[in-house]
Amino acid sequence: MRRSRIDIIIDVLEVAKMGVNKTSVVYRTNLNFKLADKYLELLQTQGLVENRVNKYITTDKGKIFLEKAKEITQQL
Repeated sequence: MRRSRIDIIIDVLEVAKMGVNKTSVVYRTNLNFKLADKYLELLQTQGLVENRVNKYITTDKGKIFLEKAKEITQQL
């Protein structure tokens, strides 16, 4: 079964809570580099992830979004 877009976003935000490089995002979320770039760029423009010295870190806004997204997906 394919993952939904929100499931991928949740995975990326969860991994980035620890502060990881792009390669770690790719391997831990089971994405390819092209898709990882797409989602990291989307999350950066929304202010949910920021890039600090080649480390992607979930922002406070991203952590709040992550918790709400998890609640919603659990209820579905």
